[in-house]
Amino acid sequence: MSSNLKAAGKFLVFLGKSLFSILEALIFGLIPRPRKNVAGEIVLITGSGSGLGRLLALQFARLGSVLVLWDINSEGNEETLQMAREAGAMRVHAYTCDCSRKEDVYRVANQVKKEVGDVSILINNAGIVTGKNFLNCPDELMEKSFDVNFKAHLWTYKAFLPAMIANDHGHLVCISSSAGLVGVNGLADYCASKFAAVGFAESMFVETFALKQKGIKTTIVCPFFIKTGMFEGCTTRCPLLLPILDPEYTVRKIVDAILQERLYLCIPKFLYLMLFLKSFLPAKTGLIIGEYLGILESMEGFTGQKKKV
Repeated sequence: MSSNLKAAGKFLVFLGKSLFSILEALIFGLIPRPRKNVAGEIVLITGSGSGLGRLLALQFARLGSVLVLWDINSEGNEETLQMAREAGAMRVHAYTCDCSRKEDVYRVANQVKKEVGDVSILINNAGIVTGKNFLNCPDELMEKSFDVNFKAHLWTYKAFLPAMIANDHGHLVCISSSAGLVGVNGLADYCASKFAAVGFAESMFVETFALKQKGIKTTIVCPFFIKTGMFEGCTTRCPLLLPILDPEYTVRKIVDAILQERLYLCIPKFLYLMLFLKSFLPAKTGLIIGEYLGILESMEGFTGQKKKV
């Protein structure tokens, strides 16, 4: 009888927690979540030398954060550092780091810990795209996609998560892609690396929960194509539903999601409907929808980032 009472008690606790979490989600779906203060937080951004990473750095500079900028392009990273100072950042540190190389990540991470301190907000933003059909994509380029878009997340977590656990304080941000949720024609290696990044970030969210690390938050960002040059030449047939995203708008949404400690952010909102439909519609219907929206042809005009001469 006592075992039955214990089981009933556990079920009631489970039911209560579940209902509370659903109610909480509904409330914050109607009203904005309170935003946390990140002034003084040490924010590390990979791929900060240009594009989304640079804009994220400027936003956190305005919020009073201590910035740690990582990029393989030292010249671009130095430009971001100067821009961040002009935006109001009191402390900015730029490091040249090849995030595709584990040894480089660990070496520079140790340097950051000694010279700056424990990173409390880690934003894995660095990414590359080959834009080639699978059979035409050289093996070394596919391996590079995984090294930058996914494996770098492993090494940065290994480097900075222990201090977050020790302090029960931190925020892990994964900048993935809508291509990390739905397969896209012409992006096989990119999709695979971004799917891996999402799966890893979700797993680490669950792992920190299991460790009862309530102070460590996770945000997983999955945007559609952004006008940063990375997806230059890509098109959309339905800009009302799937617009090519403005970088400044995208960064504002990302920073808001971090400040509100949201777990998932998909941009635009139509992606949530696409994921819902994907969960139960026949695969053939999904292909028909993708064909209608022009997703199957979106990479046909891809030229990619143009290198500076």
